[in-house]
Amino acid sequence: MTVSDTIAAISTPPGEGAIALVRVSGANAIQIGNKIFRGKEEPSQFASHVQHLGEIFSAENKLIDQAVVSVHRAPASYTGEDLVEISCHGGTLVSAKVLEACLRAGARAARPGEFTERAFLNGKMDLTQAEAVIDLIRARTDLALRSATEQLEGRLGEQIRKIRDELIAVLVHVNASIDFPEEGIAPDEAETLCARIDAVREEIAALLATAAQGRVLREGVRVVIYGATNAGKSSLLNRLLGYDRVIVSDTHGTTRDMIEETVNLDGVPVRLLDTAGLRASESELESEGIARTEKSLQLADLRLHIADRNAPRPAHFNGRKEDDQNELVVLNKSDLPEDNDWNNFPALRISCLTGEGLPQLQKVIL
Repeated sequence: MTVSDTIAAISTPPGEGAIALVRVSGANAIQIGNKIFRGKEEPSQFASHVQHLGEIFSAENKLIDQAVVSVHRAPASYTGEDLVEISCHGGTLVSAKVLEACLRAGARAARPGEFTERAFLNGKMDLTQAEAVIDLIRARTDLALRSATEQLEGRLGEQIRKIRDELIAVLVHVNASIDFPEEGIAPDEAETLCARIDAVREEIAALLATAAQGRVLREGVRVVIYGATNAGKSSLLNRLLGYDRVIVSDTHGTTRDMIEETVNLDGVPVRLLDTAGLRASESELESEGIARTEKSLQLADLRLHIADRNAPRPAHFNGRKEDDQNELVVLNKSDLPEDNDWNNFPALRISCLTGEGLPQLQKVIL
């Protein structure tokens, strides 16, 4: 398998729709188009980037579908190679049949992401832009979309190239002063040279500092909601989502497995995990749920520790660290009287029943 192979794939999501897109890329893409397409002209005679209506036939010369076909000639294509795009009807079977016709005509099935890989290998985009393609596809919020779009435009790559050029300039100056002393090329004074290198180091540090923000925009903030049974964990999840996703009951131990949903808070995707309530349990099923809760707490970006302010304070609250930056204590049921054990206890007070305190909680999460 080499880059010279001609590849084909369905580029639209699986399922039914009005249109499905089948792409063929490589040295033999246009010849494959000639074999399967019937119209007024053969694809080899098409002007680049112009769509033509015709019909797609199988290797047995049987009609598969009516389609619109365009040829994108190298290097002015997404992959930098000859590229044929077939827009057929979006049925699951018909698109599969069109792809099969391409494969039987000489193409091979593309690996996931191989069209973008070829675009990178053929110099159509740099590595940062290639990585931005999947971020753009998977963006779930406006901020994530904007970040991916800027990276796809090459802004990150441009910053990296500037850093590289500055380091090369410093290296060239030092090497020239060493290799050609007779030319009178004096190296920069030590302080000036160090200042240039320090400036580059600061630029690199600033770029690295954005990595965490990028991960948040791509993957979302992992927020684990945990606490004792019947504290209001599932009610809080439902409130933050804006609809009843989880069954809420007065019965203890209703939630026995982790439930994950994503909510958009001011452009930041927040992955909320509702967990099994922490308590001593003889039920094997509930015990497994509690074990999963404890494991999820170790992987959380933020922990929301929910407690019932109407009930006495649990013993494990007495030894907690108040300076834990990755945990927020949330006292639920502020619509009910507060037990004396919680007097002057530093925590956010909310009511999942009335919605009191929820806007403030969202701000603190952000």
